[in-house]
Amino acid sequence: MENRTFAFIKTDKKLVKLFFKDINVIKGLGNYVEVHTVGHKRYIYYKTLKDLIETLPDEFMRVHNSYIVNLTHIESFEDNHLICGELKITVAKSYKECLHSALGNMML
Repeated sequence: MENRTFAFIKTDKKLVKLFFKDINVIKGLGNYVEVHTVGHKRYIYYKTLKDLIETLPDEFMRVHNSYIVNLTHIESFEDNHLICGELKITVAKSYKECLHSALGNMML
């Protein structure tokens, strides 16, 4: 299924449909991830960030060992910190150059 706009995750013994455009940030919690949505909902389910990043669309980027962000929801980037909604995320040095490149492609 190319160009999918959503995925299902299993959380709290049920399947929940999440649209990629609604995902703000994904935080790694060991073998689990916590998905933060633009509607301020949080979902925790069993998956590693490494496995997850391979299945997400191109607008998602890993910026830290513990974080994946949706590039379309970044409000600002300054001094190695991203602001995504209510979250302030530190960008790891190893991901900084790739992030600059991706954001550069989105500049006016």
